[in-house]
Amino acid sequence: MTTIKDIAKVAGVSITTVSRALNGYSDVNEKTRQKIIEIAKQLNYSPNTLARGLVMNKSKTIGLLVSGLTRESAKDNFTFEVLAGVNQYVSEVDYDMVLFSTTSTKQREKTYTQLCRERRVDGAILQGIRSDDPYLQEVVESDIPCVLIDIPIESETVGYVTTDNVLGAKKAVEHLISLGHKNIAMINGYSYAFVSEQRLKGFKEALLEAGLPIHEEWIADGEFREDNAEREALRLLTNYPHITAFFCASDLMALGVIKAAKRLGKRIPDDVAIIGYDDIILASYATPPLSTIAQNKFAMGYEAAKLLIHMLEGKATSHVKILETELKIRESTVKNYD
Repeated sequence: MTTIKDIAKVAGVSITTVSRALNGYSDVNEKTRQKIIEIAKQLNYSPNTLARGLVMNKSKTIGLLVSGLTRESAKDNFTFEVLAGVNQYVSEVDYDMVLFSTTSTKQREKTYTQLCRERRVDGAILQGIRSDDPYLQEVVESDIPCVLIDIPIESETVGYVTTDNVLGAKKAVEHLISLGHKNIAMINGYSYAFVSEQRLKGFKEALLEAGLPIHEEWIADGEFREDNAEREALRLLTNYPHITAFFCASDLMALGVIKAAKRLGKRIPDDVAIIGYDDIILASYATPPLSTIAQNKFAMGYEAAKLLIHMLEGKATSHVKILETELKIRESTVKNYD
């Protein structure tokens, strides 16, 4: 049976170099790596499926790279549902998944390509990454295939999955307008999120189509945080008491707006109607239950994994998947709505 020692002898390199080359470490010269892989094939080196996968340059493992996974983000459950969807598809097609969370500090230490090679993944799904993130450029330039969630970049090796955010936001605002609201404010996420740009676009389109003015000063960024949204809503409701409705770019922020309205003694939905976006689990348990635009986060993960694996296997006919949203009406906009 062939060992690493045999390969090292034939290749004229150290055992460590052979091991690092077969394990995909980036500090091995590419020419040397190819030579070692070639010798390993000739000598039928195959200690286990992992090593065999590396020799074939396929591990049948994909990575889910998550940015911004914090204790606070656990409340909105978004990442978990995406993860569950990815896991479901991956298990159906006999692949494995590796979860790695990233921060800007980690990104300075390792490139996307290094990360994927070291973790031995064939491709990756990226979630929670900002559109101004330097990692994005690396991903687009890397030869390792990837699927982005909610960032519309497409190339030979890059695809994306998202929902129709403009239409989703329009549905939310049109619902508020249909209830007679004319003074509608918006709590958006932050300017470096593609979904924020899209939801703001939908918000403005709905107002314009209804012949209502756009008050830029009634649009605030809550940075997808509950506390920030509460602070911004308090400021808006105090400075512009004639605002009667809020469209929030996430449910977590809508929960912050509910707190702000209650602190000011306003009744929901009588004095202020509030609608969110996402339909997180907490939305239907809020007091009052929160109207929202539901996204199927599980389907986003499932479709992202399906798209990536189809790309890896050369079966992808398109690199883009856009999912539908659904308006869920609850008591934060319509009283006694069941």
